[in-house]
Amino acid sequence: MFNKKKRKKTMEEQQPTVEEKETILEENQETPQEPQKTKEEELEEKIEEQNKKYLLLYSDFENYRKRVSKEKIELIQNAAEDTIKDLLPVVDDYERALSNFEKFEDEKFAKTKEGLELIYNKLITILAQKGLKPMNAKGNKFDENLHEAIAQMPAENEEQKGIVLDEVTKGYYLHDKVIRYAKVVVAM
Repeated sequence: MFNKKKRKKTMEEQQPTVEEKETILEENQETPQEPQKTKEEELEEKIEEQNKKYLLLYSDFENYRKRVSKEKIELIQNAAEDTIKDLLPVVDDYERALSNFEKFEDEKFAKTKEGLELIYNKLITILAQKGLKPMNAKGNKFDENLHEAIAQMPAENEEQKGIVLDEVTKGYYLHDKVIRYAKVVVAM
């Protein structure tokens, strides 16, 4: 009998009390188990991640393509810039020669002048087709972004201050970009 009592006691000791049962339940409730993702959900997440990477890569490539094409167009437009700059003194010489021929009324000079005018007009037409435009500075307000002041003269009145009185060397644009600044005389 003694054994039976002892056995009952040990069995009772082994069984959890009501308080212990409640704490065990609370612990189980406090740590909810995360639902495990199925393979399908994992694959969908990977596909979504790959799509995001693809879109970023695609947009980067599109930006690169646009930038390269823009640079290519600019390069083509301005490829002849150095050659045109080298031809500008020749254009200036033609203009000076034509203005000097106006002084002479001899028939010999008239025919030479006519030949020079034909060549000059052909040269100007070809340069204009390549995007060259002369700058008109005389009578306009002085702009340091377009003009280079080489001399100053006193202004006759207040309205003339800051106005370009004379253009010593003509300025030129190539596709709206200044390739040679106009050398001017400014009223001060």
